[in-house]
Amino acid sequence: MNLSVRTKSSRYEKGSIRNAVTFALNSAASNARQRLTHYNGICKRFEKKYRMSSAKFMEQFDAGKLGDEQEFFDWYAAVRGSMLWHERYEILSGVSV
Repeated sequence: MNLSVRTKSSRYEKGSIRNAVTFALNSAASNARQRLTHYNGICKRFEKKYRMSSAKFMEQFDAGKLGDEQEFFDWYAAVRGSMLWHERYEILSGVSV
């Protein structure tokens, strides 16, 4: 896939624009990696506490086999957050300018 960058100002050199976009992408990828690490850490704590993988948890949660405890909703949110930030990190870290 090719992306194009449009800028409203033509007063900047292509190299300056490339550097700014590269910096923004690298910053966003770093932020995504940090968030992914955060959510993965939450998932690991729940996995240890309940002796169940997050994948197994999601199967049981989605099937309605678990209770309505707040921790299960927190775990669900952490798994979804992990999935979201994993995707974003992979996308952002794979972009080159």
